This record gives sequence, C-alpha cells and structure tokens, in this order.
Amino acid sequence: MAKSNAIRHPAATSGAAASARGAARAAAELDRLIHERVRLGIVAALAGVERASFNELKSLLKVSDGNLSVHARKLEDADYIACTKSFEGRTPRTEYRLTATGRRALERYLDHMEALIHATR
Repeated sequence: MAKSNAIRHPAATSGAAASARGAARAAAELDRLIHERVRLGIVAALAGVERASFNELKSLLKVSDGNLSVHARKLEDADYIACTKSFEGRTPRTEYRLTATGRRALERYLDHMEALIHATR
C-alpha cells in the first residue's frame, strides 16, 4: 500500500479526533426509545398538533395497525404519549397526545441530534 505524502497538521488531526469523540458521545446520549423511526414519527407528528387519531397516525406513517399499536404502547409505557379511547356512535376511536414528559424527551433528542450534526461537520 502506498504511503500518503500529505503532511498532516497535528492540530487538525487532534481537532478531527475530538470532533469524532464528540459525535460518538452525542450519539450515545440519543434516547433509544424515540430514535426508532416509527416512534420518532409518532412523537414528531404529535408535537405539531393537540391530538391525532390512530388512523391519522397510521396513514401519515404508512404502518400497519399492529406496528403502530406496538410502538405507541412503548411510548405510552414511558409516559411520552397519552391515549384516550372513546366511541363515536358504535365506532371505537383512539386518540393520542404528546405529554409534557414526551415533549421534554423530544427536545432533548433534538438537542442531541443537533450536537451530533455539529460535531460531525
């Protein structure tokens, strides 16, 4: 393998290494509960509205009933979202809203993502 003739400046190398370490730390701090695609989609969708129905989320995220149910339950168990079940006539209606805990978790997640992006640029 040919050796590179490029001269590396020590400060540039250590700066790149520090940046990589910062990026790795930021990535390690990501909330794994939110980081999964469907759960992030649920939380992000609910952040912009007061509430959303099960069918609205299912359509928006393009997931199956079972997939949405499983991911929503995980967020519910963590108190990131709240679920309200009711009936419209004889038709069941399930609605979700983002809780204060979920909003704080999303803010932390976004802060960590911004730090990760900043560290890698």
